[in-house]
This record gives sequence, structure tokens and C-alpha cells, in this order.
Amino acid sequence: MDNRQVSSLCEQLVKAVTVIMDPASTQRYRLEALKFCEEFKEKCPICVPCGLKLAEKTQTAIVRHFGLQILEHVVKFRWNSMPRLEKVYLKNNVMGLISNGTQNILEEESHIKDVLSRIVVEMIKREWPQHWPDMLKELDTLSKQGETQTELVMFILLRLAEDVVTFQTLPAQRRRDIQQTLTQNMEKIFSFLLSTLQQNVNKYRRMAQANCRVGIAALNTLAGYIDWVAMSHITADNCKLLEMLCLLLNEPELQVGAAECLLIAVSRKGKLEDRKPLMVLFGDVAMHYILSAAQTADGEGLVEKHYVFLKRLCQVLCALGSQLCALVGSDSDVDTPANLGKYLDSFLAFTTHPSQFLRSSTQITWGALFRHEILSRDPLLLAMIPKYLRASMTNLVKVGFPSKTDSPSCEYSRFDFDSDEDFNAFFNSFRAQQGEVMRMACRLDPKTGFQMAGEWLKYQLASPVDIGPMNSKTGEGLCSIFSPSFVQWDAMTFFSESVISQMFRTLDKEEIPVNDGIELLQLVLNFETKDPLILSCVLTNVSALFPFVTYRPEYLPQVLSKVGAPRTRAVKNVRRHACSSIIKMCRDYPQLVLPNFEMLYNHVKQLLSNELLLTQMEKCALMEALVLISNQFKDYQRQKVFLEELMSPVANLWLSEEMQRAEDGAEIPGASMCLPLQNVCTRGASFCVYTILGVVKRARWPTTLEEAKAGGFVIGCMPSGNPIYRNPCTEQVLKLLDNLLALIRTHNNLYMPEMVAKLGETFAKALDMLEVEKNPLLELYDSPVYKTILERMQGFFCTLYDNCFHILGNAGPSMQQDFYTVDGLASQFLNSAFVNLNNIPDYRLRPMLRVFVKPLVLSCPSEHYETLLCPMLGPLFTYLHVVRNSFFQCRLVQLATEGSELPYQSEDSQEMLEEQLVRLLTREVMDLISKEDGVHMAALSLLVDDEMMSTDVTPPSSAELTELGKCLMKQEDVCTALLITAYRSLSWKDTLSCQRTTTQLCWPLLKQVLTGNLLPDAVTWFFTGVLKGLQTHGQHDGCMAALVHLAFQIYEALRPRYAELKAVMEQIPEIQKESLEQFDSKLLNPTLLKVADKRRKDNFKRLIAGCIGKPLGEQFRKEVHIRNLPSLFKKVKPSLETDVLENNEDGEGLTALFEP
Repeated sequence: MDNRQVSSLCEQLVKAVTVIMDPASTQRYRLEALKFCEEFKEKCPICVPCGLKLAEKTQTAIVRHFGLQILEHVVKFRWNSMPRLEKVYLKNNVMGLISNGTQNILEEESHIKDVLSRIVVEMIKREWPQHWPDMLKELDTLSKQGETQTELVMFILLRLAEDVVTFQTLPAQRRRDIQQTLTQNMEKIFSFLLSTLQQNVNKYRRMAQANCRVGIAALNTLAGYIDWVAMSHITADNCKLLEMLCLLLNEPELQVGAAECLLIAVSRKGKLEDRKPLMVLFGDVAMHYILSAAQTADGEGLVEKHYVFLKRLCQVLCALGSQLCALVGSDSDVDTPANLGKYLDSFLAFTTHPSQFLRSSTQITWGALFRHEILSRDPLLLAMIPKYLRASMTNLVKVGFPSKTDSPSCEYSRFDFDSDEDFNAFFNSFRAQQGEVMRMACRLDPKTGFQMAGEWLKYQLASPVDIGPMNSKTGEGLCSIFSPSFVQWDAMTFFSESVISQMFRTLDKEEIPVNDGIELLQLVLNFETKDPLILSCVLTNVSALFPFVTYRPEYLPQVLSKVGAPRTRAVKNVRRHACSSIIKMCRDYPQLVLPNFEMLYNHVKQLLSNELLLTQMEKCALMEALVLISNQFKDYQRQKVFLEELMSPVANLWLSEEMQRAEDGAEIPGASMCLPLQNVCTRGASFCVYTILGVVKRARWPTTLEEAKAGGFVIGCMPSGNPIYRNPCTEQVLKLLDNLLALIRTHNNLYMPEMVAKLGETFAKALDMLEVEKNPLLELYDSPVYKTILERMQGFFCTLYDNCFHILGNAGPSMQQDFYTVDGLASQFLNSAFVNLNNIPDYRLRPMLRVFVKPLVLSCPSEHYETLLCPMLGPLFTYLHVVRNSFFQCRLVQLATEGSELPYQSEDSQEMLEEQLVRLLTREVMDLISKEDGVHMAALSLLVDDEMMSTDVTPPSSAELTELGKCLMKQEDVCTALLITAYRSLSWKDTLSCQRTTTQLCWPLLKQVLTGNLLPDAVTWFFTGVLKGLQTHGQHDGCMAALVHLAFQIYEALRPRYAELKAVMEQIPEIQKESLEQFDSKLLNPTLLKVADKRRKDNFKRLIAGCIGKPLGEQFRKEVHIRNLPSLFKKVKPSLETDVLENNEDGEGLTALFEP
């Protein structure tokens, strides 16, 4: 080796690296320098000496790092071709660099340490333990040289554990060899780590900063091992490791690392017996150190480092609680710890901490404790319930926005949340979680919760309204959502709802504190306010206290009067709330409201008579409430007469000549149809549709068969013996059906190009997608308020269209055979709901499929499959698969031709919106098909094989279609559409659709046509479709496993009949022709198929590996090849008994069993 050549090359490399890293370099020079460096690493035969020279301490940090990168590249990509002596030379020099080739621990750059440790780990992965048995001894020797070397040894051990166990970045056999050897030596490794930690902590306490660095490295390395080593190592020597970690919680520089290690140890799963020693952390010493560390960190004010430590400590206490719940009361014979009270007090301290994040972190553990069979009866925990509920009263108040300064929580929120929107989303989730835990607590002590709710409610009723200094609506003196009074009312209302509802579920009827509840109800009913936000909270409290009325029915008129009081148009949300409350009361307590039915009915008729007093939605809500109560008549004739009377105004308006002209589209070309807020006809249409939907959803027969028979609701029995019911609303609804279908047809025709042209540019936008629908698809969550006429028009059309399909979707379950036997129902649907599908946008197709077609299919009796579903679904699926495929093909062409040109932001957003809509619609289609074919729907009870309920990625080959699926597959056009849709969707850019289709549809559908004479082109098309799916989705493990299984099923089932499949296989890139021949010969010769199914599938997967797609990040990455070394563990030979019994059918060889 010529030293001058090495020196010359190194000089050039130093210049190149300097150019690359110099900000003043031009792009051209930088690219040339980069190209020179990369070519050097790939082609130069003297990389090792050059790398070692560049890595010398005398060089700058950037040059040294590049030199070490050269050595890492050599190990990763040239190791297999290097002579043994060169490997030894490189290994010795790298170990020499660790020994004396680095700067002092406090001076050395972290990236130098990192790359140096990476080089050693890469050599270990290729040579240890077979060819480098003394590796651990060498590392031990290095660590004795000083802190610098010890820290590097820690980095090496940590990186090795991460690569082998955590990330598993090497072949299976090498990983197994290394992990088993690590496990065998784990006692020595752990002893080394603990002693290193102990020694350096002792020295650090004498103010040695270098030893602090080593201590941190040792803790990080321990964290990499604690997660997977045997629990015996963690709990060895009377839990010495845990004891040491608890001690380190009070060392400012080491406490975060110690808390991380402690958290990982306490979070371990596994056998309960192995986890018993973790209970030592409930001992006096451990608990003292944990609590004192928390108090110290919290007492030093809000410093980010201390706050991070507090979060870790909180997680440790949560994990301790989980271990406690798992161990107490189990077979492991663990008693409730003596320090449970101290633990609960410390845990409560985190629940009352100003940080909303810390408060939320404790909720799951509180829930587990309150739910626990034994701990929930412990006096200490029961005594903690009032304290927890008191803390919850504070925690439910929505304060702590990062942008504000009105609470101590705000300062902490600025560390945890990027914006008020993030905090708002978090707090909503946190509040829901608190509600669940409060209900669990009240299950144990319901009266305490109710008492607190009563006290808080009385306090709020007596307190003056505080709108806050900056929060009042201008000039109105009303609360906003940030006003101090409202946030208190809001929190109190949520608390009351949670605890009162749980009390009624928990206590026996005679134990309910009726007098206290009625007193609270009277106070709420007598409370008067004109503030809309507080009034909404008052209505919620009325609803929460309403169950007390079941004990004192005389209060019902007063309650109904209070709920129906908000009548001014200025408080729209409150009016909606009131309507919802009435419906809820009538739904949950119809028997209670029934005696006052006439009073309520007359009151509603009086309100309905005034056209301007109620909105359309409110009118419908009140009518819906009346329908709910009428179900309690339990008399078919009486309810039918009532519904006729109730729907008479609706029927008269719906069937009027003016309305029919609008429904038939006579008024559409004019602008008046597109001004729903001013047009009486369109307002009437909205009212009628709302009312029809309410009646169809709510009108029902009695739940018990005896009451249904007595009331005249049963008109016969089906062949299966099930009763046939009749709905009292059927006659009224069916006579309105024709006009409803006409309205849907008219709405669909609005999207015809000629109709859009007639509407003009302004009015055509009324058919566009609502912003509140767009934003979630684009992951934007600031919902705008409808302000402009255009936005209100869009809302009208969207709601009207959706409600029409809701009616049709509910009609089947509601009216059953009376609906399905309507003459020509399938053709009526085809001529209305399915008209002009080519022009209907995706955002209108989705609700049609979800709320109309799917419920119709699920509720349709089998006798109507051929007359209703098959004629309707054939054209639908044909259209859907053509449109879906054309969109994805266009996207592929667009992506291929766009190159690097980026669209403008607005175009980009529109493109994203369209693609997301297509993706969601595709999922709706796949979900619809799977429900129709029934391969995973328990609701239909039509499954032939219960195994199909499995959620495995590889469904059983015995999967069968339901009756509906088989019926659909008999229709040639439907069968073709289903197969093409299913197999084409495998290569569409939608992972979820691909996985669901592969596991639930493809094979059951194909099995139905296997017995017929499939054309060879069709077979190759199916198989190619699966391979294309692998090319598109192969980087996703779930999709890849399911697609490989499907391809294997198809090839194994059809290859004997179709030689064309072999020709397809031969076109797969990088396929081994010899391996394919062997696989084929065994497949075609059944006598040779002795290999287990899993082995055959693994062989098949290796054959088609060339078409399995890779993630973008791996497609152009250079492959790293790590060779397997001679196995450390001999394979177990098959038992002699098996050989003898298998190979000697006549039993003559049995004597071999007894040979010495």
C-alpha cells in the first residue's frame, strides 16, 4: 500500500468534504464533490486506510465523521468480499480508535461517538459470536480505560439491542444467534451495566461531570434492555436495580433517565408470578423516594426539564397502579399493599396538578382501580372517592387555553399544545374520559356524587352571572363560551348528568333520594335567565333530573312547560336543544308522558297553527315526540287514526299540485327553486320530508309478541314461524312514496350538464359540497357558520337529499313486507335514485350507498332478492366499478406525466379532496358488497361457516357466500360487475379497501365460478390483478400477507387446469425459473405434496417476491447483505419412533426401537 497515494486521496477527500459543507459553495461544485466522495466509497480499493487516516484525532470533526462513514460503508457493503486479514485489520483499528482515537468525553462531538459505535455494531452483526467470541471481554477491557471508552461501550451495547431486538434489522438466523447469545450472557451484561452505573454515580456525586455523562449513557442502555430481558435480571439481588433507580430519582441530572428505566420496568407484561417482585415499589423506601422526587420537581416551578420528569413519574405511578390491579386478587397471592393510602394520596396529587395533561394521564388508572373487584371494596379507596369527585369538579372546568392567562394551567398548556385548537380537542376527549371514570366512582358511592352535584347546582343557581371583561357579545351583555359563568355552568352540567344517571342505574328504587331530587328540580324549573348558553345548561339539568318525575308525575306539566318555553327565534340552538330534550323524554319515559298525551297534543297543535312561531325542524321534532308516545297506545287502529290526523297537513301539502310541479322539476330551470329560504314550496318540501322521516323512524309495533297480537299488529306468520307485523304508518307513508321518488329523481337531474347550464354559475354552486363536509376530508376542523345565502342553499339541498334517502333506508325495517311488495319497486328505484348516476358527484353518492342501499339490503327478506335487489344492484355495481377504475387510471396517468411540477395550492386542495372522496366512496362500495355477499355479517345470520367471522388476514378457504351473495352471483351482469370491482380494487391506491376486499370478498366470489368453464384470459386477469395489488400495496404488511395468501389460493386451485398461470409467473421480475419448475412439478403431482401448507406458501412468496412493492424509502436504497454464520444450535432430529412408524408399514422395523 502506497502511503503517498493514501495521503493524496485523503487531501482530495478533505477538499471535497469542505466544499460539500461550505455554505458558500455553488451547487455545481457541491454536486461534483458529492459525486467524487460517493464514487470513492463505491469503487476505491483503499477505502480502509483512507478512512482510518481521515478519522484521526488531528482532523476536524467534519472530516473525521466522513472518514468514519467510509469505514461504516466498507463494513456494510464490502464485508462479505473482504479477506479475513483485512477484516481483522479493520476491527483492530476501529477498537484502537475507541481506545485512544477520540477526544475527551466532554469534548468529543456526539455524532462522532454515534458513528463509531455504529461501525462496531455492524461488525458484531456480521461476526459475533461465532467468529468473534471475545467481543464482550474486549468491550469490558475498553471500559476500564476511562469514562470516554465506557460511554462508547454503552452506546455499542444499546445500538446492538436496538438493531437486534427492537428494530430487527438483520436476517432471522443472525438475529436469533445474537439474541440467544445476549440472553446467555445477560447476567454478566446486567452486572456490568449496574456496576458501571453505581461507580459513576458515586463519582458524579463528587462533582465529576464526565461520570455524569457515563451515568446517563448507562441509564439509556439499561432502558434498551429492560424492556425484553427476563424479569429475573430486573429483580435480581432483592430488586437492586429498582432500588438504585428509585435513589437516582433525586439526582437532578440523572432523574429523567432513571424514571424512564423505572417506567419500562414497571410497565412489563408477562407471567404474574414474575411480576410479583415489582410490588417492592409500594414499600416505604421506594414510595418515599418517588414522592420526595415529585415534590422537589414540582416545588421548583415550571421548568421544562422538571415538567418532563413529572410526566415520567406520573406514568410510573400509573403503571404501578396497573400492576397492582393485575396482581391483587389473582392467583399470584398478592395482598393489598400497606402503603396503598400513601400511593392514592400521591396519585391524587397528580390529578389535582395545574397541568391538564398530568390530570388526564391519571384517569385510566383511576378507572381501573374503581373497576377492580377487590380494590374497589377497600376502605382506603372508598374514602378517596369524594376527594376524586371534588377534584373532578375542578378538572371539568374548561380552562388552560395556551393563548390565555386566566388559569395556572395555561402556562403548562403552552408546553403541551401548539394551539388552542389542539387543546380544545384534547380537553373534549379528557372530559369524556372523566365522565366515564366518575360514573365508575359513583357506582361505588352514588349518594356522595349526587350530594356534590346538588350542592354545585344550588351554588350556580344562586350565583350572579359573570360574563367576563372581554367575552361579552357586543352590546348584548350575554355570555360567550369563554365567560367565567358559562364555563362553570358547563362543567357543573356535565358533572350532574354523569353522577345522576349513574345513581339511577345503581341504587334500588326505594333508596333513591326523591325529595332531594324534586327539590333540585323545582329550583331549576323556577330559575329564569335570558342568556342562551346558560339556558341551554338549564335544559340539560332538567333532562338529567327528569327521572325524578317518575316518582312525582304531577311535575310533568311544569317540566314540559319549561322545556317548551324558549320560543324566540334569537336563541336557535336553545330551541333545538329543547326539541331534543322533549324527544329524549318521550323516547326514554313514554309511559310517564302517556297520561298527559292529550295535553301535549293540544299544545303542539296550537304551536303548529302559528306558521311563524316554529321552524320546520322544531315542528317535526314535536311531531316526532308525539309519534313516540303513540307507540304506547299498543292499539293498531287507534295509532293509525292518530297518525292519519297528525300527517294530514303533511299529506295535503306533499300531494298538492304546486308541490308536485316542484317535485317533477317544473320549476327547476328558474331561480326560484334555488332560493329555498324564500320559496314557500321548498320550505314545505323540507317540512314534509322531515316529518315523513320522523314518522318512519319512530312509529313501531309493541316489543312483546303478546302485546303486538292483542293490539292487532300481527297479521300472520312467515314459513319460518316468525310473526309478520304491520306498521300503523304504512298506509300514510306509501301514498307519499311516489312524490318522494319524484323529488329524488328531480334532484339527481339537477346535475345534468344542461340543467347546470340553465341554473347559471351562481345558482349551480348551490349543488356544491358544503364546507363542513370538505374540512374533515382535508383535516381542517374549524367549522364555518352558515352566513351567506349560497351556503344556506347548499345546506338545504344537502339535508333534503340525505333525508330522502334516510326515509328509503328506514322504510324497509319499518314497514317490512308492505314496503318490499310495492309493485315495481326495483324499477321505481332505478328510475329515481339511480337516474343520472354518471353526473352525480361522489359526495352525493356516499350518503346514498350508506343510508339507503346498505340498510335496504340488510333488511330485505330472502324472498325478495330476485325481484328487488338483483335488478337494482346489477346496474349500480356496473356503474360503480367503471367510474372507480377510470378515476384511478386517470390519477396514475396524471402522476406519471406531472413530473416534478407542483400544482397551485388551491388546485392541490381540490385534487386532494377529489381523491379522498373517491377513496371513501370506494370503501363504501366494498363495504356494501361485503354486506350483500354476507361473508362477515352476523346481522344477517346467513353465514354458512362461522369461521368467516375471524378477523385474520388470511380467511379460511372454506368461506362461503350467503344466500343473497349466491343469488347475486347467478346474475351474469351482477357477477361480472362484482368480480371486476373486487379484483380491480386490489390495485387502487387505497390500502384499507384493498385489505378488506382481499380478506372478505375476492376468494369467496371467485369460488362461485370455479366450477364453470372460465376463459383462460379471465383466469390470468384475476391472477394478474392480485399481483398488481402486491406491486401497489406490498409495502404494507397486512395487505401483503392477505394478497400473497390470495395469490397462493388462486395458483394452487387453478394452475392444474390453466397452464397460462405459469406464463404469468415467468414474467415476474427476478423469478428463479428452476424454483418455479420445482414448485410446479410438486403442485401438479399430488403424491409429492407432502410439504405443509405454510411451507408451500412461504416457497410461493419467495417466487413472487419480485412483484411485491417496497416503500418509497427502500426502493432505491442499496441492499445490505449479512451472511448467516454456522448455526450455534443443532437442529433436532426427528424422533426414531416417527421414522420407524412412517417407513415400515408392515411393522417389521419396530425392533429398531429396542436396539441399544
